[in-house]
Amino acid sequence: MRRLLIPTRRTVQASAGLAVLAALALVLGAPADWVGMACGALLAGGLAFACFDLWNSGRQWRAAPLRVERQLPGAFSLGVPTVLSLTLVNEGSLDWQVIVFDEVDPHFSFEGLPQAVIVPASSRLELHYTATALSRGIAQFGVTQVRWRTRAGSFEVRQPLGRPQRIRVYPNFAALARYAWLSGDRRLAQIGIKTYVQRGQGTDFRQLADYRTGDSLRHIDWKATLRHQRPIVREFQDDRDQCVYFLLDCGRRMRADEGGQAQRGGSHFDEALNALMLLSYVALKEGDEVGAMTFGGPPGQRRDFAPRKGGATLNALMNRLHDIQPGTTHSDYQLAAQELLRVQRRRALVIVLTNFRDEDAAELRPAIKLLRRNHLVLVASLRERVLGRIASQPIAHARDAVDVAAAHLFDQSRRDAFARVVGNDPLSIDVEPAQLAVALVNRYHAVKRAGLL
Repeated sequence: MRRLLIPTRRTVQASAGLAVLAALALVLGAPADWVGMACGALLAGGLAFACFDLWNSGRQWRAAPLRVERQLPGAFSLGVPTVLSLTLVNEGSLDWQVIVFDEVDPHFSFEGLPQAVIVPASSRLELHYTATALSRGIAQFGVTQVRWRTRAGSFEVRQPLGRPQRIRVYPNFAALARYAWLSGDRRLAQIGIKTYVQRGQGTDFRQLADYRTGDSLRHIDWKATLRHQRPIVREFQDDRDQCVYFLLDCGRRMRADEGGQAQRGGSHFDEALNALMLLSYVALKEGDEVGAMTFGGPPGQRRDFAPRKGGATLNALMNRLHDIQPGTTHSDYQLAAQELLRVQRRRALVIVLTNFRDEDAAELRPAIKLLRRNHLVLVASLRERVLGRIASQPIAHARDAVDVAAAHLFDQSRRDAFARVVGNDPLSIDVEPAQLAVALVNRYHAVKRAGLL
């Protein structure tokens, strides 16, 4: 990008002042020839001064130009304000008066730009501004635009510095971080996640431990008891090495956004990704495998993630899914079920993340029936928050009563249709987006505790 020359306010004011003086002289009756000669001389002198100032300042800038160092995080989280820093490095012997503007990705909001500063000689000046990602995917930060002022203040020169950078924007990690902190502090009930005493439950052997009041006698290890001369019992844990497989709807229904992605909640698709990420973290900590497949998105953009376990799995899964966006077409549930059965033959807990409607019943019911031949199926449907707000609003006018009644009728119709689709399945859920993550974790724990897999 080429440099751009901009006259300063001082130059514009001087030119305007000269024009006013010339007009005033003509009004007062001064000879036009004299006024023209005087203005031409002053204008030529001013132009010569400005050109010398520009040449001299350019020479000094080229001798020791400013450098810009931009510090970006390893990745952004959707909707989380992040403080970014720009460091202006002046290795020369002159101060520079500059205005700084960073080329932020258009899918970001930002505060704190532009900034006008003076960079002292032989110094480093650090600037800060706040940027908030409004959509997931690959963010593109351009160069940093610096407008430096010539030594005598005749011009400002817009100079591009630095280099473009690309960075990933992931779903919001706040729920995952809070879960990890609360689980370590044993306070998961604060976010609605139920915990149960694990001693003696499950079928996988965990360890030997001293007998305590309330332990089952059938779990006593008699050989260890004789060896240690005190009662020893076997402790068990929930079954491990099982599989949790997500079937993520990327159709047009998941584009629903009830407040903007930068606000709490965001789109239904973003909430589904947040829930997927949290449950993946929980399942991996429990020793299970996690896999995923998308359906209903733009043609040729289906994403598959083969089930795997281990500490690096969550990062690999997010790298695979972080930039996908819901499409504008209707989702084909039966085709998705057939594809999943083709790639996942081992029995798994299949979690279908979607936004259910009454008219989807004819397609979703046979798809669930097909999946249940080999897998344990949990349908997680997202319900619009606006329905609850309308249904609970105060009735001040006749129109309000109609709105409230319509919201209740629509909600009841949706619940009835969902019940017909999932049958008597106690695992499937139809919740508002903000409740999805906690509800899925509780259902997962219930499946593990009951040994349904």
